[in-house]
Amino acid sequence: MSPFQKILIANRGEIALRLVQAAKEMGRRTVVVYSQADKDSLAVQQAEESYALEGNEVGETYLNVEQILAVAKQCGAQAVHPGYGFLSENADFAERCAAAGLVFIGPKPETIRQLGDKVISKRMADQAGVPVIPGHQGEMPKGKALDQVAAKIGFPLMIKASAGGGGKGMRIVAGPEQLADALAAASREAAAYFGNPEVFLEKYLENPRHVEVQILGDNQGRVVALGERECSIQRRHQKMIEESPSPSIDDKVRRDLAAAAVNLAEAVGYVSAGTVEFIVDEKNRFYFLEVNTRLQVEHPVTEWVTGVDLVKNQILIAEGEGFNFDPDKLTPRGHAIECRLYAEDPENQFLPSEGRVGLLREPARPGVRIDSSLYEGQEILSLYDPMLAKLTVFGKNRKEALEKMSALLRDYILLGIRHNLDFLRFVVDGAAFQSGHYHTHTVAQLMPEFLAGRQEPVPLAVLGALMVPRRAVTTAAAMGPATGTAGSLAGLEGFRNA
Repeated sequence: MSPFQKILIANRGEIALRLVQAAKEMGRRTVVVYSQADKDSLAVQQAEESYALEGNEVGETYLNVEQILAVAKQCGAQAVHPGYGFLSENADFAERCAAAGLVFIGPKPETIRQLGDKVISKRMADQAGVPVIPGHQGEMPKGKALDQVAAKIGFPLMIKASAGGGGKGMRIVAGPEQLADALAAASREAAAYFGNPEVFLEKYLENPRHVEVQILGDNQGRVVALGERECSIQRRHQKMIEESPSPSIDDKVRRDLAAAAVNLAEAVGYVSAGTVEFIVDEKNRFYFLEVNTRLQVEHPVTEWVTGVDLVKNQILIAEGEGFNFDPDKLTPRGHAIECRLYAEDPENQFLPSEGRVGLLREPARPGVRIDSSLYEGQEILSLYDPMLAKLTVFGKNRKEALEKMSALLRDYILLGIRHNLDFLRFVVDGAAFQSGHYHTHTVAQLMPEFLAGRQEPVPLAVLGALMVPRRAVTTAAAMGPATGTAGSLAGLEGFRNA
């Protein structure tokens, strides 16, 4: 297959800009679609072509398959890159692309469909010899039969939506007396959010860690594991801080995790970038969680420590080529940490916030990568996911990476909107994160201490109003294999992510 002449980017915000820049560096022309809210975005300005999407809501724009395919036909694109979120894990969209003569830059539709169903993916993991959490999938029993199944799994247990994610359709059940009501509530929520009421049961692990393995598969059947990422600092089951390598596992567990991820990927004939996620208990026993069949938000930390540009490899693989690196010579080095900057208020249960960017300073220095398209005067609305930027650092070891991240969080300035920057500083400088011994409940445990130390702040909206809005060009250093971004004239920031 010849290189693509033109790639349509079916996304927005910083990931759209990231994809545009990677494609440009490869000599591929790019086309960006945009909503009215994103008409001034940096991705729109940097792409060779851009097309407005009719409508205002997400369902009318970035989730509108008909509009996106019509633009692809109109502009003569050969391929579509979905980024992450939105249509990136939509098997029907991938099939529609193929039917329209477009290459979907990602896994095969059948792979997305199989691994996107948590029940099917667990069954496939079990068949591939990957450890799975004890649980029950399939038709849910009732009455005494349900009690017997739950007792066999053991309490506490967790109810999860089969087609879900992001904490929706999920309930923790402490004892048998709560089971029936929790099951009904989780099923209703799953139907409301995902159009599928099916749920399943699994053992709930106390103080687990969330560790994931980055995989990359080519068209020749090769699958390589590109190290793991520790993702246990979360709120509402959404990640806030990621690092690679994980500080909580030893080399044997690291090798076993990678082997398990590769075994599952090979069993399904995985192509393109993906992530196999695991839960690790307090005895370092790991269990399969799910597969994200797309590029991850936190892919920069893997790019730092491996030197592999995941986006460029996705494009090459979609063009029928192999990896642009030799897996046998891949030697991870150093340590990388990423913090997600969100437009949300940690003092108000992390609820999304809106406002106007009054003052923005994004430090540029060696070993720092900022993926962002913020600019001063920008209006931040709650139309999309609240993530504003990704702040990533690289050091020769974890100590150096921690020092760089602490300095970056101290020096990063964003006024005019409530965000989680103070909370990120609090976590990164705290004893739990510094020690490397933290888990998925650490954020909840730290909140009382964080809130107790807070003083009544000057309203950020007032501070923002005092600033003279200006579309100042800010810069960001990108010392890793992919281009870090910051910018002016950018549109609304935020994405659907995991």
